[in-house]
Parts: sequence; C-alpha cells; structure tokens
Amino acid sequence: MRKHSMTPDGSRRATSPAAAYRPRGVDVGPFPPSRRLVIAAVRAGRHLAAMHSLVDLDVTRARNLLARSAEPVSFTAFVVASVARAAAAHPQVHAYRNWRGRLVRHRHVDVNTLVEVTTRQGLFTLPHVLHNADIRDVQDLTAELRAAKRDYATTGTGRLLDRFGTTMTRLPGLVPTMYAVLARSVRLRQLTGTVAVTAVGMFGAGGGFGIAPPSLMPLQVVIGGATQRPRAVDGRIEVRDVLDLTITFDHNVIDGAPAARFVAELRHLVEDAEAVRAPAVGTSDGDTTGTTE
Repeated sequence: MRKHSMTPDGSRRATSPAAAYRPRGVDVGPFPPSRRLVIAAVRAGRHLAAMHSLVDLDVTRARNLLARSAEPVSFTAFVVASVARAAAAHPQVHAYRNWRGRLVRHRHVDVNTLVEVTTRQGLFTLPHVLHNADIRDVQDLTAELRAAKRDYATTGTGRLLDRFGTTMTRLPGLVPTMYAVLARSVRLRQLTGTVAVTAVGMFGAGGGFGIAPPSLMPLQVVIGGATQRPRAVDGRIEVRDVLDLTITFDHNVIDGAPAARFVAELRHLVEDAEAVRAPAVGTSDGDTTGTTE
C-alpha cells in the first residue's frame, strides 16, 4: 500500500513504504582544508589559454603486452611514460613563461599525477611528481605510484600536507600566493613537475572524455574512459580496446601545428606500446634549451 508525504510546497506525493520513514534534513560541518588546496590550484590555472584536443587511441596492443608482463604493472604508469616520451620529443608543449616573461623549456620531463590516499582529513587526491618520467620504464613508475598510495607520508607532497596543509589554508591569501609563485618560478617548478597526467576516467566503466580545469602545467592530459569499439585495422573491421584522452595545451606558448605534432607522436607511442616494447633511450631532441635561473 502506497503512502503519501507532503512536499515542501504543501502538495501531496506518493512514496514507497521504504521511503515513508526516511527523515529529511541537512548536515553542516567544516569544509575540509585539503579541498582549499584544490580550489587554489584550480584558480592558479586561470592564466592559461586552454586549447583542448580530444583523441581516442587504440590500446589493444598495450593492454595485451601489459597483461603478459611478469609483474603486474599500472596502465596509468604506461600512459605517463608515453606522455613523458612524447613531451621530451616536443619540449615546446610543456614550456612556460617565468616571472620575467621569458620562455622556459626543459631538458627533462617530470610528470605530476594524482594518487588517492587516506589522510587525517579523509580521502584526498595527492599530487605526486614522477621525476624524469621520460627515461624510466613502466615497471619503475608503477612501483613508485604504488609506494605513494601505500604510504603517502613517504612522498614530499605528503609530508608537506601533513605538516603544513591545515595551517596554510587558515592563513588568508597564503595558498593563492604560493601558487602564484609556483606558476612563474623556474626553481620551484623543478619540484612541482612540468606535465600533468590525471586518471579520473579510470575510476568508472565506459568511455568518455574528462575535461579538467587548467592547472599550473602548460600540458595536461586527462585519461578518460576505455571501451571496446570497432576500428579499421589493415582494411578489416575489428573490435579493439580504445582509450579516450583529453589533452590541454597552453595557447599562450604553443600553436595548433606543434600541438598536432605532439598528438601524432603520442598516438604512435601509445598505439605501438613503445614504452612497454622498448626501453627509454633519451630525454629530448636538440631543440630544447635550458636555463640557469
């Protein structure tokens, strides 16, 4: 037998017996300090002129090779290694302007990625920097990511979060100022990474693109969903594993043509599973310039 309940405007609404006794109400509590850090990071990326590219990549070969690996390896680590190698071959995609307005390009690729960890304030997506990701193999990157997830306090960002995270968010203007300095300081950028890879899509089933707000990084890759789809392979239609990626460039420092060349390089690396089949062999081409600032 259905019962009726009163809606906020005074009208009657049929409800199921199970829902008839569910009390209405709200819970009000403190805003997590860790979320204030996330808000400040998002706001710090507002100076970027975001240019998005939505690409789908055939990852059938990569998944087969990873499945046959002697030790379990992370698919996210494979994408990180591929993005890092493509960025090393096209260093202009992760260049940025320093506080003097000069263009800074790197001879190395440090990838800032997110690891979900449990802190005293609850679950938090901790930024973790995989240094020199362009010359490391997938197994090595996998081991570091898993170690950071097991014990976030062993990472530099984890120790900073425990020691200063709550205090920083309570001081007005401190966190935004910190991110403003990070955005322009060459020295501090060595600690925070040059490229961002976010695996938001790997937490759910199905395909789809994730478009995250711009961050400090001039190159940001969001790993979306993965599904099986029909693809043309050597003139035949086959069902393949396809991964959706969203790649965001800073149009302030790069135009469409070099961005397209980077995407083509990344497609080759991912679809041919180069990071699994071949060891990392170098960091960048001769087009890279360094800095001593």
